[in-house]
Amino acid sequence: MTDPTKQRLRIAMSSLGDAIPRNLRRPPLGWLGVRAWEAEHVLELPEPYRTFVAEISNGTREGPSTTHGLLPLGQFPESWQRWEAECWPSPEPFDGTAPQKPAVPFPLKEEWQWEYDYYDHNQHSPLLHGVHQHGSILLGGNRGREFWILIVTGPQRGRVWWLGDGCAAPYVDAGEEAEPEVDFVSWLQDWQSDRGWWCQHLEDLD
Repeated sequence: MTDPTKQRLRIAMSSLGDAIPRNLRRPPLGWLGVRAWEAEHVLELPEPYRTFVAEISNGTREGPSTTHGLLPLGQFPESWQRWEAECWPSPEPFDGTAPQKPAVPFPLKEEWQWEYDYYDHNQHSPLLHGVHQHGSILLGGNRGREFWILIVTGPQRGRVWWLGDGCAAPYVDAGEEAEPEVDFVSWLQDWQSDRGWWCQHLEDLD
């Protein structure tokens, strides 16, 4: 790890530590636990999430100022496992209880709104399943059909994406020059403080 990379990681870890009150932290997984998970799935997690889980908190608890928690590494919310999408055009059902394949590259590079596109089963169904099952880990969910994922494999590695019922989109369109670790820090700060574009989105749906 080069000196500039180490410096960016130190700054990111300081920001992440400030974002999570100690009473909301779950016990960190430790480096042995992180490396065991990585060995099982044949990949290395992106920073700063990797160090965050190992040294600060393996997920978070819901608290008085939050309505949701960050999932522990590799876990799924109940809403994912029993998910029934309204805008699932593939004739092949989505199995939320099936094992994820985080080592297989995440297939998207930009936002995709499948509910508005002409849908071709042969072309789009494998892609739609791949968006939900490949190259990512689940971070948390807003409601029954909206989830946040961290991309761990592929060109979008290190970036946070939102999966809606009919759309997948990156959390921040910061451009190719931006460091991807900024995504996770910014997203977690917003997630823990209940601020961000999705808050208004949820109010509009209620």
